[in-house]
Amino acid sequence: MSILISPSILNSDIGNLAGELDKISNADWAHVDVMDNHFVPNLTWGVPVIEAAKKYSPIPIDAHLMIADPDRWAPGFVEAGADSVTFHAEAVSAPIRLAREIRGMGARAGLALSPATQIDNYIDILDEFDMVLCMTVEPGFGGQPFLSNVMPKVARLRDLIAKKGLETWIQVDGGITADTIAQAAEAGANNFVAGSAVYKAEDAAASVAQLRELAHKHSH
Repeated sequence: MSILISPSILNSDIGNLAGELDKISNADWAHVDVMDNHFVPNLTWGVPVIEAAKKYSPIPIDAHLMIADPDRWAPGFVEAGADSVTFHAEAVSAPIRLAREIRGMGARAGLALSPATQIDNYIDILDEFDMVLCMTVEPGFGGQPFLSNVMPKVARLRDLIAKKGLETWIQVDGGITADTIAQAAEAGANNFVAGSAVYKAEDAAASVAQLRELAHKHSH
């Protein structure tokens, strides 16, 4: 399974969105963190930023919805141009129905699990999702330290996906740096969200390349 680097624009200069997206043109996805100050205690941006990012981004848009009632709101992010939409297991009412709606509109559907949320309730419906996002920090804020105790969940998920013969991506988000990406790759993740590690680096593109190389080295 290919290694994918998905820089989060949460740490970018949103006033220069086109330029900030251009900095990561060698990445695979532009990760947009949508927070509503309800599901998580922080407020970021919504549909208009997805629309702007789609207009300027040289790479596909990966929308991570940390919002309440994604059943109602998620389809609007596909309409706005998101190529992948991930909603949280803790917030959704009808995950299968919503995943099928997102896929039916032409986007990839992702299921996000907060650190304490286990995968047991979703094992039998893994084939409904193109990606499972295992949060490696508590959702809501950037710059938090990586939670290595999530790695057994990632490893178990990779094993389940392999046994089912699925092509489901495993994304990790939170505290991903040159020091932590190896752990996540070894556990079985293949899609890595990095915010501070990319946008606070002197050279964002070089940071993307370094993260990709490290992930390749430690993946299996």
